Amino acid sequence: MIRNDVEFDSSGTTCRAWWYRPDGSAPAPVIVMAHGLGGVRQMRLDAFAERFTEAGYSCLVFDYRHFGDSDGEPRQLLSIRRQLDDWAAAIAFARRLDGVDSSRIVLWGTSFGEGHVLVAGRRDGRVAAVISQCPFTSGIASTAALGVVSGAKVTVRALADIVGSAFGRPPVTVGLAGEPRTAALMTAPDAVSGYLPLIPEGLELPNEVAARVGLTIPLHSPGRALKDLDCPTLLCVCDGDTVAPARPTVKYARRAPRARVIRYPVGHFDIYVGDDFEQVVADQLEFLRASVPV
Repeated sequence: MIRNDVEFDSSGTTCRAWWYRPDGSAPAPVIVMAHGLGGVRQMRLDAFAERFTEAGYSCLVFDYRHFGDSDGEPRQLLSIRRQLDDWAAAIAFARRLDGVDSSRIVLWGTSFGEGHVLVAGRRDGRVAAVISQCPFTSGIASTAALGVVSGAKVTVRALADIVGSAFGRPPVTVGLAGEPRTAALMTAPDAVSGYLPLIPEGLELPNEVAARVGLTIPLHSPGRALKDLDCPTLLCVCDGDTVAPARPTVKYARRAPRARVIRYPVGHFDIYVGDDFEQVVADQLEFLRASVPV
């Protein structure tokens, strides 16, 4: 296994990525991977990519613009439109990599990034398969899970952020993971205890984003893309998910022509570590071997 640092352009800004290459000389399918709400590569995506690469798949694991090692100012600006553009740029870059089978591109997303892979896969129309875990499919459901008090606090700061940006001021921010009833995008009881431990020791990562995204999340329901996603799709759903509720995902999956749903009796953040990680990565590898064999 080889891992190289690579970079690609997305609308004039540099995105940085890890490129994992398996042993062997045959062209390998490539899995394009990115994180969820405010997440970066170091937050356990390397663990998934290493397992996939050991099984013979190439992986391109990237950070969105404005986050992690990628460029983009202001920092911590979460724009759904821009992140979808980053996905399109990453897919195009993956198809140009040496030693990969450009006809077999797999998209892998988690949490908020899961919604992106559904939309990106539908827009591209040529991807070989899609894997999504703890799926964010309904902005309305996730906003309802946030609660009235936190939702109101986020909305006030989002409006202030939009007004300030019009005058060139620095972003007004909200938390990513926060305690219940605070101005954060994830305030479930397990949000702080589940999200923050995913950040490796020594990595300084702001627990905040520009607040303006709080006005776009309720309007974003990427699960609707499932009905038009005509490729093998695996949805790894956490039944105890308090951030991205399972019910809308299961409902949307019924309309998908080629979707398979696997349900886990765990919470949103459990799937990244321990025995739950081992189970989900085993299920994802089984899906890959059946849908996009090496």
